[in-house]
Amino acid sequence: MQSIYKYRFDRHTIYWTLVYLVVFILLGWLLYNLYEGGYLSAWFTSFIVALIALMSLSIPRRIVVSDETVEIRCLLDITEIRRDEIASVRRVDARRMQWFVPIFGGCGFFGYYGHFIDLRRLDRVRLYASEWRNFVEVVDIYEDRLYVSCADADRLVAELTPPGGNRPDDEEEEESGS
Repeated sequence: MQSIYKYRFDRHTIYWTLVYLVVFILLGWLLYNLYEGGYLSAWFTSFIVALIALMSLSIPRRIVVSDETVEIRCLLDITEIRRDEIASVRRVDARRMQWFVPIFGGCGFFGYYGHFIDLRRLDRVRLYASEWRNFVEVVDIYEDRLYVSCADADRLVAELTPPGGNRPDDEEEEESGS
């Protein structure tokens, strides 16, 4: 049996996507008029078209949970985690996510996806979100962290929580020990 969790874009994501597109178009138009169709404007246009195409293919579309795996399906890419390798699953507040800085991926252009660095823990994480809320952290047995967002985050957490319960989190241990 499969459960499907769909991504939906919030107003903030749509706003930033439009801002990116307008800036790219204005820069392309400006370079074309300044250099009258020279190499610089052709190079810039080719670069921007390739960048938009690559970013568009990485847009997260849905999370598919089956008995064996969890798949984050993008337009071109599928990230798969085996369910028996999940160590913990929990909701994460959006304020916690303010420490994430993109290394390689999209930030605001049709969502937030790719490899990010968590400045709080100085750790590389993967993020697949179409809105900057409803975050779910999935930690596997190899200590890799993956963050996703979906409209029904509570149901996703309940479905993915390992049979024996979540492994204790480092932050929770530090807070309870203080």
